Amino acid sequence: MAKCKSSLLKKKNDRESLSTDICDHIVFSLSKDIEKATERDMGMALALSLRDRLVERMLMTRDRYRETKAKRMYYFSIEYLLGRCLGNSLCNMEMLSECEDMFKDLGYDLDEVRESERDPALGNGGLGRLAACFLDSLATLDMPGCGYGIHYEYGLFRQAIQDGYQKELADYWMANGMPLEVARPDQAVIIPLYGRVENSILPSGEYLPMWMDWEDIIGVPYDIPIVGYGGKTVNYLRLFAARASQNFDMDIFNHGDYIRAVQRKIESEMVTKVLYPSESVSFGKELRLVQEYFLVACGLRDITRRFSAQNKNFEEFPDYVAIQLNDTHPALTIVELMRFLVDEKRIEWGKAWKITQATCAYTNHTLLPEALECWPVDLLEKVLPRHLQLIYEINSRFLDGVKKKYSDDIEKIKRMSLFDECGKKKVRMANLAVIGSHSVNGVSVLHSELVKRRLFPDFCEMNPEKFNNKTNGVTPRRWLLKSNRPLAKLLTDCVGDKWITDLSELKKIEKYTTDSKFREKFIAAKRENKIILSNFIRSTLDINVSPDSLFDIHAKRIHEYKRQLLNILHIIHMYLEMVDHGREPLCARTFIFAGKAAPGYWEAKQIIKLIHSVGGVINNDKRVKGLINVAFTPDYRVSLAEKIIPACDLSEQISTAGTEASGTGNMKFAINGALTIGTLDGANIEMREEVGVDNFYLFGLRQDEVENLLTTRSYHPRAIYEGSAEVREVLDSLLANRFSPNDPGLFDWIVDKLLTDNEQYLHLADFAKYIEVQKTVGLEYTDPVLWNKKAILNTARMGKFSTDRTMREYAEDIWNIKALKNLE
Repeated sequence: MAKCKSSLLKKKNDRESLSTDICDHIVFSLSKDIEKATERDMGMALALSLRDRLVERMLMTRDRYRETKAKRMYYFSIEYLLGRCLGNSLCNMEMLSECEDMFKDLGYDLDEVRESERDPALGNGGLGRLAACFLDSLATLDMPGCGYGIHYEYGLFRQAIQDGYQKELADYWMANGMPLEVARPDQAVIIPLYGRVENSILPSGEYLPMWMDWEDIIGVPYDIPIVGYGGKTVNYLRLFAARASQNFDMDIFNHGDYIRAVQRKIESEMVTKVLYPSESVSFGKELRLVQEYFLVACGLRDITRRFSAQNKNFEEFPDYVAIQLNDTHPALTIVELMRFLVDEKRIEWGKAWKITQATCAYTNHTLLPEALECWPVDLLEKVLPRHLQLIYEINSRFLDGVKKKYSDDIEKIKRMSLFDECGKKKVRMANLAVIGSHSVNGVSVLHSELVKRRLFPDFCEMNPEKFNNKTNGVTPRRWLLKSNRPLAKLLTDCVGDKWITDLSELKKIEKYTTDSKFREKFIAAKRENKIILSNFIRSTLDINVSPDSLFDIHAKRIHEYKRQLLNILHIIHMYLEMVDHGREPLCARTFIFAGKAAPGYWEAKQIIKLIHSVGGVINNDKRVKGLINVAFTPDYRVSLAEKIIPACDLSEQISTAGTEASGTGNMKFAINGALTIGTLDGANIEMREEVGVDNFYLFGLRQDEVENLLTTRSYHPRAIYEGSAEVREVLDSLLANRFSPNDPGLFDWIVDKLLTDNEQYLHLADFAKYIEVQKTVGLEYTDPVLWNKKAILNTARMGKFSTDRTMREYAEDIWNIKALKNLE
């Protein structure tokens, strides 16, 4: 059979071909009359027509990799926050404008047609969105790689707000299907679970463990095409859905017990039913462990199948395969690969370990202890008995090396062990990821240093060459070209379109900071986006906000370390200054919040309630009408971020120094011309260096100062309260129920917590400086020439923070993969 070549593309991108295919899909795929097609029908037909084109290019890309026997990178991530795929794929195929014109002529609005597409609920926050940006950049750079993940049927949750409280609703994102994805049932894999290990010895004396009586589930792959800009390379994200190995037991069925007959099927498919099941009960913990193993086992079986089709010698595996572990969730990859090599391929342990280490690399994304997974030994023994044996063996051999080097340091040996022996015995997955990988990286300069110094100092001392930094980025295709079309058009008109694949090209707009006409167009682009967001807020929240006010935006996961609470304390201060002291703000402000709190995180959910309570008082107080507004836009997701980010004037990146690994929201806002108010945390530090210290509103303690206060226990917030009239006034207003008149004492817990010496996020320590810098923000916003010069420079100087740069660094320093361009 002839190879598929680019010259043989059957599906053209011209208007006539696309229009014909859309009509054909309405009739033959959807069984509808063209004259009666709804906007949803048109969206589905467009997606199916686009999929035809993507699949052609995906097959050509696959053949290109096969013919050259290219080394490929496989990205293992428990989350992928893709956002809506139709518009992004049209944008990268350079078909978006043409489709808009075509649909307009047909009597449809493409934006409204695309609204019927749901955000794929495959992720929670920055971890999953970063993974999606990486895949976009890999394809744009023509690099051989793909993602592996789980085809969750339900996402984490849809966020609704009732009486100011977060309410979690089921997020069945597949209700309308996902026409861009391609089912691959022919490449399904069998995954074993549970059972027992029977130890035996061969006549040769060789130890032969046998994993017996295991249950199996089927992993069925679904591919979502990931097209690079220009459409030359189409990689894919392969997601696995769990299916039962048999639909039901006929004997039980024939005896009339229908429910029990399908019980096995129900239990098997539960594995990929919901993103992040609750871990508050043992069943939730077990299901989460099964999910993580399911991901890595499906991925490795798929990779080894592909490798075996072209190669026979598994000692060459690292020459053709690179696996990147996106945080600790896929750390079982190391053990599963060892099991495959040792048990199935009968490769000697030492060789198998070298292969595994040379193949795997680990990215750490957090310093927070609760995010560094540890699994109870008894749970691992129940779910993965053979893997627990392998972990013991890995640990024994590793600690032999540690003891040779540090024989007298018992505490160091305990810290470096894979097993935490304090209390209930647990396996430290982060330690496993470190020792089983040839590379360990953080995601910003500060974070990478803290990974070495605070998180893994013993491992870094032993193998310093493993540790490196790869500062995160974002894709400019999704986060500027597609989501901010007014600004993207202005930039292209001024400096050409090379910036789309080389963000450093935006440096050329620096010279326009003194050009009044360019500044006017830059302001107009921002205002156009602010009008869109204003209309959205009015239609969804019934809050009228002026696009001429300063849009001060805090959009990210709700967590105490991200300090939405510090922001709301400042809003209370501004309100009290105005109504109690008659001091009007220097400029009108609209404070916009967005973000979800984890369902079991009580404090974070109470902060959401506080935001709504404060907003309810302020928005209904005629004394501040038009000068201060507060809005919380619920159900934060990629499609909502695409409305919020381009409209932002001031980006809140105010986490306690030393807690944020990197952040990517900070980058998205700045690329779109927002100024940042922030601490020296995560990638804020590098951003400030790039955009210039005068174009970044800095406040707060440094990481070393935070660490010193906490370690020496010298933080005494009550002394701050007693010595600061502003702090007292704000906290006393909460105690006086000023924002909860019908629910006395509702926010007393906040005051109690903020005044305790062990309040680890140091809100009150940074409060005074935060207020001071916010006054500077207000003053400078009243000077449009100064403000917009700074905003332009933020956009111009963010070239470093593209995932194109990040991917090149991973490819060169860690994966050793190279671009394979389509030269035809």
